[in-house]
Amino acid sequence: MIVGIIGLGLIGGSMAIDLKRRGFAQTVLGVESEPVNAAAAEKIGLVDEVVTIEDCVRRSDIIVIAIPVGAAVGMLQSVLDMFRDNGWTDKTVIDTCSTKASIVRSVRYHPMRKRYVATHPMAGTEYSGPWAAVPNLFDGRACIFADSEESDRAALAGIEKLYDALNMRPTYMNAESHDVHTAYVSHISHITSFALALTVLDKEKDEKHIFDLASGGFSSTVRLAKSNADMWVPIFSQNRDNVLKVLDTYIEKIGEFRQAIEDYDSDRTRELIEQANKIKKIIR
Repeated sequence: MIVGIIGLGLIGGSMAIDLKRRGFAQTVLGVESEPVNAAAAEKIGLVDEVVTIEDCVRRSDIIVIAIPVGAAVGMLQSVLDMFRDNGWTDKTVIDTCSTKASIVRSVRYHPMRKRYVATHPMAGTEYSGPWAAVPNLFDGRACIFADSEESDRAALAGIEKLYDALNMRPTYMNAESHDVHTAYVSHISHITSFALALTVLDKEKDEKHIFDLASGGFSSTVRLAKSNADMWVPIFSQNRDNVLKVLDTYIEKIGEFRQAIEDYDSDRTRELIEQANKIKKIIR
């Protein structure tokens, strides 16, 4: 098995480590457009070889597109075009993007659509680049398979084995539902973190005081504000409608807290907190 990974950052690099270490792939090829990242990935041994896109697709059994969703749409089209032009019907391409509706829609009528499996491994950290790649990143996490009925059964089975090697739990849903759910459980978390970081940086000009007084609660809440803009700008753009709906609800809840606090309404403040406490039944 030869696996080619396009994009050797946190997700692509971490996949490369475990797919090779756990014996799923005998060879891992990498494609990386940033020269510094490409050199680093090769030096630290994330992949066996850094190659061109054309060479990667030609030599690989499975191609993983692990780049920001804005660029992934065009890359997926190019890979499927190579499948078509060369008559390759035994290769499979996947993406790892955290929005699915747009990328799935972009190749809906492509003649090689069945060789594409839309996935979203729900794992990550706030760090990026090949240096962020770590083993065991995906263990026990969920992997979303979107619109899997549109993929060839053999192609789907092969990708299910890939994620099984990464110790992930498969979940199946349509692309639109996926984007609604991720807006609530992932995308709004990042916006909240970005906004909190901006609030603190705007009001607290003494960086030493921020460092000295930042408790564990602040650090964990603002952690996601370290995330890469190149990744998140296209996510917010492609999932715009869902993100806006979630933002409206979030702003409404913030407003309820503000009103209760302004009115010295301790009962209402307590009620809001206790309603929020119900999340403990879902997330432990």
